[in-house]
Amino acid sequence: MRRLKKYGILLLVVLLIISLAGCRAARRPEGPEGPQGTVEDGPEIPEGITQGEGQEPRLTVHIVEEGENREMAFEEYLQGVLAGEMQNDWPEEALQAQAILARTFVMEFVANLGGSKYEGAHVSTDIEEAQAWNSEEINDRIVEAVNATRGQVALHNNDYIKAWFHAHAAGQTAGAVEGLALDGEDPPYIQPVESPDSPEAPEDDVNWSDTFTKQEIMEAVQSTAGQETGDFDTIEITETGPSGRAVQLQIGEATVSAPAFRLALDSTRMKSTMLENVSIEGDQVTMSGTGYGHGVGMSQWGAYQMAQDGSSAEEIVKHYFKDVEIVKLWD
Repeated sequence: MRRLKKYGILLLVVLLIISLAGCRAARRPEGPEGPQGTVEDGPEIPEGITQGEGQEPRLTVHIVEEGENREMAFEEYLQGVLAGEMQNDWPEEALQAQAILARTFVMEFVANLGGSKYEGAHVSTDIEEAQAWNSEEINDRIVEAVNATRGQVALHNNDYIKAWFHAHAAGQTAGAVEGLALDGEDPPYIQPVESPDSPEAPEDDVNWSDTFTKQEIMEAVQSTAGQETGDFDTIEITETGPSGRAVQLQIGEATVSAPAFRLALDSTRMKSTMLENVSIEGDQVTMSGTGYGHGVGMSQWGAYQMAQDGSSAEEIVKHYFKDVEIVKLWD
């Protein structure tokens, strides 16, 4: 009886070990930087691009510059995005953070929008629709950053986040309602944070100034709000957000959303809504401010500085996006 009892205990131990090993094997592999998030019931890869669970998706990309659709592997497309969105000689961890967000952007775009406005394409190289893309700037650093983060996306509650990013936060990021005039409430993972934007950033990205004609201003207001300004002598900031960015402007008889007005006017000239001064002299309207971009999500010059200071790609992403996990969806 003692011998049978002993064998019974041994059998139970063996079965328990096999069971535990099976549970561990069923989990998705961890990312290359160690204990990143793994999920068993994460978001599905959208049906139109999936090649099967754990397999790299394929995309049909509309190349605007060539006026045609091209099919390519997801990570191949991502190399061109990374080279288009960030300088290819930047610190590797900054490039990796951008790669994670760029990959997440595409997954959320296809999952929630279903595809590009260009017929037959999942996404495009049109920066008004999606992300920049520049295959000519792909180099070894770009390839390494994409390979090092292969399959990795940022999730909140197992859903793809809206992976917003911009060039320079002027020291403080914005909420999506403030910086993008998003309807409703800010996503829970978007919270204004301090941004350690690098002193190496170009001066005209840090402090910018440009002059517009009154006609340009009136046309932008009409395009934005369908309103007429009438003749105007002042532009007033009537509402600001938590980061200090303008949310609403009063231009003559018109009230407009500052983020929408910036896009309509020219976002490469009115570089941000972090306005410091607006002056009008005759027909000339001069605006000055700080930072470059909408200010929501990751600041690229902030990522640059954090990487220089020794932060990992995961730490950079989690600084700018709260309560997210980075998960590897394919090998």
